[in-house]
Amino acid sequence: MNAVDKLPAPGAALRLVSGNHACALGAVAAGCRFFAGYPITPSSEIAERLSRLLPQVGGVFVQMEDEIASIAAVIGASMGGVKALTATSGPGFSLKQENIGYAAGAEVPCVIVNVMRGGPSTGMPTRPSQSDIMQTRWGSHGDYPMIVLAPASVREIYTETVRAFDLAETFRTPVVLLYDQVIAQLTETVEFPDIGDDARAERKWASGPREAYQPYAANEDGIPAMSRPGGGYRVHTTGLTHSESGFPTQNPEAVARNLGRLLTKFERHRDVIDSWQALDCDDADVLIVAIGISARAATRALATARAKGVRLGLFRPVTLWPFPETALRAAAKTARAVLVPEMNAGQLELEVQRILGGKRVYAMHRYDGEPITPADIAARAQALAQETAI
Repeated sequence: MNAVDKLPAPGAALRLVSGNHACALGAVAAGCRFFAGYPITPSSEIAERLSRLLPQVGGVFVQMEDEIASIAAVIGASMGGVKALTATSGPGFSLKQENIGYAAGAEVPCVIVNVMRGGPSTGMPTRPSQSDIMQTRWGSHGDYPMIVLAPASVREIYTETVRAFDLAETFRTPVVLLYDQVIAQLTETVEFPDIGDDARAERKWASGPREAYQPYAANEDGIPAMSRPGGGYRVHTTGLTHSESGFPTQNPEAVARNLGRLLTKFERHRDVIDSWQALDCDDADVLIVAIGISARAATRALATARAKGVRLGLFRPVTLWPFPETALRAAAKTARAVLVPEMNAGQLELEVQRILGGKRVYAMHRYDGEPITPADIAARAQALAQETAI
């Protein structure tokens, strides 16, 4: 066996790995024991690694016939009690949308990795993009909640993959791990943290009298307990709007009650879900908001500008959806202008405008397959600092 295909031991020495490799290692560390997927650039390395890693821990790897079958198999495995993952890129993510909506509505835990590449359609398979931001939140039809995590380094891909499984299991929901091609195929030296078995979240399993079990009953935390396969609890799972029993209903009161619980179940747990990074925001005249490789470039731009006396700050949402709104408002408190550099025609910018209201928000778009450079961000931010000076 190749040394790079071995699982990292707790406290192991530094390792040189790519972002996609780190995702595969993080999935296994989180307890993932089933992967179903279909090869697609630039996510294929995740499947390649898991095809070697999962058999080492008694897991199952299946290359499916297409992306639709992949997410369906993952949902089925999760309903069977197994932590499950699929990975894809933009075109495949589009194909998965109907079943992602099913998983959200039926509250089936699973993790979906989307490595963003240039689009639309098949676009530029080997070039980076950040144009799936809104699709991860609103890709399927109807109203449903979604958790999306946006790591920006190889180590963070590892830790956020672990967290993605923890959130999926805890809140009975699909979780999307979203990062761009540059971060996916970037190679960095990483020391993997020891997450420990005790840190792995497990879903809430049904207990108590079987005859009283309601698979979608609202508990104090808003998260229904799932029936463990073979546990003797009667379950009906459907994509139709259902009552607490799991059976379809169009009764307005039951629909409002159950769909209302589904739509708000994350809000009472934002202290666990929300995650972000804020750099030099306390006195920032210009605040930069960015994710992925654009945030990496912005970090360098911030250091360059600060060295010249220009007060820039950076806010990077790690939890992209639900967006950490309170933290962003706090980070932008002193800013006279907000700059949003992103590799698309304007998606993150829209959310920042919505949250910050009266703040002046400026866009910086690039969608030609090349990352936005630190120099470009620094120049634009310094110009904004001068333009908005009092």
